[in-house]
Amino acid sequence: MLESLSSLELLLAALIIITAFFVRGIAGFGSGLIAIPLLAQMLPLSVVVPLVGLLDYLASTSHGVKHRQAISWGDILPLLPFTFTGVLTALYLFHTLDAELLRKALGGFIVLYALYTLLSSGPGFHGSRWWAIPGGALGGLIGTLFGTGGPFYVIYLRLRHLQKSSFRATIAIVFLIDGGSRIIGYFFSGFYTGDTMYLLAAALPIMVIGLYVGGHIHTTISQQSFQRGIGLLLVGSGLALLLR
Repeated sequence: MLESLSSLELLLAALIIITAFFVRGIAGFGSGLIAIPLLAQMLPLSVVVPLVGLLDYLASTSHGVKHRQAISWGDILPLLPFTFTGVLTALYLFHTLDAELLRKALGGFIVLYALYTLLSSGPGFHGSRWWAIPGGALGGLIGTLFGTGGPFYVIYLRLRHLQKSSFRATIAIVFLIDGGSRIIGYFFSGFYTGDTMYLLAAALPIMVIGLYVGGHIHTTISQQSFQRGIGLLLVGSGLALLLR
């Protein structure tokens, strides 16, 4: 599959991956939101989503969970049945929906989430664990279809008002469980072909560089400015998919 890409496209793909995981190294999330819509300009979603999903999972595993005692299992367990339901539904849709429709839907979702990022300061009220139903279902569904289900888990856990250490430990476990279920689903659905694994081998060292550099940079940019910059990037990538 790499043979079908020009030298310029290969360079752009490398820059996209290193940028996406550089951002993840700084913020702890967001690699899929950046990498998937941009790589989808050059490769099919059926290749890009499983590829980036596996890269994300390896990145989560490499980070590990430093504060296991801070994990809020009481907020994780209600998510799981709805997450798995969303994953199974998305695997069915992956095989039945038109690739062009999926790409347009991804573009629309990316733009809407970017606008939410730019305009919202986050949930201000305390939500019950009943919010695990839409959070888990949409996280599993959107995550499996587009590799970008993390925002729904983040919103749910923010509604639970977890402390910072508990939030980070809990979201790490959620990503590991969600990512593991998606990877198993992709594998048994036949998405991890020889070409995809070849792309993975090529992308892995680039991902490691991005993670390392991002994790060792102490930026003076405020969190709000950082989020706005990412939001503007997402608006551009989402519109590119819609207008393609």
